[in-house]
Amino acid sequence: MKNVDLMIFDLDGTLVDSGGDIARSAVHTLKTLGLPVLPEEKILTFVGNGLGRLVERAIGPAHQYLMDRAMEIFEAHYEQHMLDGTGLYPGVAQMLGHYATKRKIVVTNKRITYAKRILEGLGIADRFERILGEGSTPYMKPDARLMEAILEIFPEQRGRTVVIGDGIADIRFAKNSGVVSCAYLNGLTPRDALLAEAPDMVYEHPQNLRTLLA
Repeated sequence: MKNVDLMIFDLDGTLVDSGGDIARSAVHTLKTLGLPVLPEEKILTFVGNGLGRLVERAIGPAHQYLMDRAMEIFEAHYEQHMLDGTGLYPGVAQMLGHYATKRKIVVTNKRITYAKRILEGLGIADRFERILGEGSTPYMKPDARLMEAILEIFPEQRGRTVVIGDGIADIRFAKNSGVVSCAYLNGLTPRDALLAEAPDMVYEHPQNLRTLLA
């Protein structure tokens, strides 16, 4: 078991099961633009590197001239539907309760306004000392400069800091920054892709964390 002082959580696919709402907004965008509709499973492979990158990949390289309009359509739809089906993964509330006295923050590549609305809507925003996302910091995962900014605010030892996430960007963020990486294998990223990144720890269920981190 690893002793840690600061727990850095990803959001989509780690704390919240949000893939369906994201994919449906992307499908709506493609239909509205008259573009070929991608399967939701394909769209979910675009999650993790920010909204702009997701929309860019969804419309495809041949339709980049539609990017501004696509962003408008996606944002208008997602703002209305981001909590339609999104919820906490089973065991997340209990896991956060177990670590009630531990320093915890959320670091996501999702737009900060969306991240806060989801965390507040699901009643767990107050479990975290800080929420960082696109629009609140000049850097995004896996850029190590983001960790430098975090550790200025939370001067914890790198060896006692852990990044917990379901994405490749999360694991690379931890490795680039010299902190512990912990991968959730049942999120939005295929587990084989995550395991190929050689995370320091892996877990299958949120409550499994208590056997890994103290």
